[in-house]
Amino acid sequence: MADRVYIFDTTLRDGEQAPGYSMNLQEKIQMARMLETLGVDIIEAGFAISSPGDFESVQAIARAVERPVVASLARALKKDIDAAWAAVKEARHPRIHVFLATSDLHLEYKLKLTREEALERVKENVSYARSLCGDIEFSLEDATRTDLDYMCQVVEAAIACGATTINLPDTVGYSTPDEIRGMVTYVKEHVPNIDQAVISMHCHNDLGLAVANTVAGVSAGARQVECTLCGIGERAGNAAMEEVVMLFKTRQDALPFETGIETREITKAARMLSTTTGVKINPSKAIVGANAFAHESGIHQHGMMANSRTYEIMTPESVGLGQTSLVLGKHSGQHAFSKKLVELGYKLPKEEEDRLFAEFKKTCDRKKNISDRDIVALVESTESAEDQIWSLESFVVNSGNHMDSTACIALRKGGKVYKDVAIGTGPVYASLRAVEKIIKHPFSLDDYFIQAVTEDRDALGEVQVRVSDQSGTYRGRGVSTDIIEASILSTLAAVNKMLSEKVSSLSQGQSANQMSFENDMLYEHTDKSGE
Repeated sequence: MADRVYIFDTTLRDGEQAPGYSMNLQEKIQMARMLETLGVDIIEAGFAISSPGDFESVQAIARAVERPVVASLARALKKDIDAAWAAVKEARHPRIHVFLATSDLHLEYKLKLTREEALERVKENVSYARSLCGDIEFSLEDATRTDLDYMCQVVEAAIACGATTINLPDTVGYSTPDEIRGMVTYVKEHVPNIDQAVISMHCHNDLGLAVANTVAGVSAGARQVECTLCGIGERAGNAAMEEVVMLFKTRQDALPFETGIETREITKAARMLSTTTGVKINPSKAIVGANAFAHESGIHQHGMMANSRTYEIMTPESVGLGQTSLVLGKHSGQHAFSKKLVELGYKLPKEEEDRLFAEFKKTCDRKKNISDRDIVALVESTESAEDQIWSLESFVVNSGNHMDSTACIALRKGGKVYKDVAIGTGPVYASLRAVEKIIKHPFSLDDYFIQAVTEDRDALGEVQVRVSDQSGTYRGRGVSTDIIEASILSTLAAVNKMLSEKVSSLSQGQSANQMSFENDMLYEHTDKSGE
C-alpha cells in the first residue's frame, strides 16, 4: 500500500509574497476554497503579524474553509504567535507555524544570536505556541545550511516542547537531491523522538531542483510536502504542487506515495490562479502549460495516432483538461450550455448562468467556431452582477495612421447611461481616457497584456490589465472578438474592483484596525519571508 503524503499548500503565503502575485481579501478566500476543492490537507493562509490586511485574510480563510487545516506563519516571538493564534483560532483545524533560522550564517549576520540562545528561543516559543494550539509546526529556516548535529538538537527540543510537524526547508534552493536525502536520513537516525512528529519538506527552486529535492526528502522519510500552485513564490519560486502530485501518481513503480489531491481539479485551480493574479502560465510549464499535451512534430503526431502512450505519460483528462473542441454554436440551447459549464468544472448560480448564456450568444453571432477555451475565457472574464458598478453600453472609435484616435464611449451605471469623448495616440488609449472621464476617478494603466484565446481569424482576443490609484492596484480581464472592446471590458473589470473596494472600506469604517499591530516588523534584522 502506498504511503500517505500530506500536501501543505503555501500559495497564499509564500506564493502571494512573490512580486505580481498579491491578492485582495475576496480573491484569497476564493483561492482558498479552490484549494479545499482540490483536496490540499493544510492551507498556509498568510503571515498574520505582517499587516492588518494579512491578519484579516488569514482569519477570513480560517472561517471560510471546513476540511483543511489552516495555518498562519509566526516568527519565534510571542507577539507573532499571539497574532497567528488570534487569526486561526476560529478554524475547524488550526495550526501555528513557528520558524527560526538555524544556520550559522543566519544566526551570526541576521539574528545576532549564538546557537545556545537560538535553542532557548525555540524551546520558549514552541512551548508557548503549544499552550495555545494543539497543532504546532516548527521550521528550521535555512536548514540545508545548518550543522547537522545542531539541527538534531533543535529538532529534538522542538518536538519535546510540543511541535507535531518539523519542517526542514531548503530556503535558498541550494541543495541537491542527494544532500536532502542525507539530511532527512541523518535527522531520522539521530533524533530520538522523531517518531512523534511528521517531517516536512519546503524547497525553493533557485537552481531548478525544488521538485527533485522535495521528492528526495519524501523518499527518505518526509511525509509532508510544502508547495504552491504552479510553483509560485519568493525569487524562483517553490516546488510546484501539481508536479509533485502527478509525479507520485504517474510513477507509482518508483515512488509508491499517495496524496489526497483530486487531480482532475488541477487545471482549473491553475487557471484560477492565473486569472486572479493576472500572471500567465508559461506555455511550457509541466502539467498545466498550454503545450503540456500539445504535439506539433510529425513524428510525435504519428505516434500519438497509433498509441497516445508513445508521447503522453499521463492523460489530459487526469488533470482536468478537456479534449472537446467544437460542440456549441449559435443554435445551441441553454440546457446544452449549462451542461458544458458543468463538464468544464463550473457550478454557477442560475442568474450567473443566464447572464453568461447571453454573452455566449453574442459571441456566437461574431465567431463561427466556439471551443471549450472560448467558453472558459467567457466565464473567467465576466464579472458577477454584484461586482458591476459600470458596464459598457456602446463605443465608437476612429483611428488611423495619420490621425489621433478618437473614442466615444457610453457606460451604464444603475439605470443611467453616461457618455464622453476622448482623444489619444491610439484607439486603446483614447478609449481608456474616455472611461476615466466618465467615472471621474483617475487611474493609471500599469500593465497591458493581449493574446488570442484560440486560433483562426475570428478568435476571441483576451486582454488583461493592471490599473492603480492612490489606494492600490487592481486587475481586470476582458474577452471579445473586438480587441478594443476587450480592452474596455478588462479596464472596467479592474475599475469596478477599485470602486467596490472603496465602497466596502467606507461601509466597514476602520474595522481592520481594531487589532493593534506593532510597527517594528523586523527584529534583529529579520525579514518577513519565512522559509
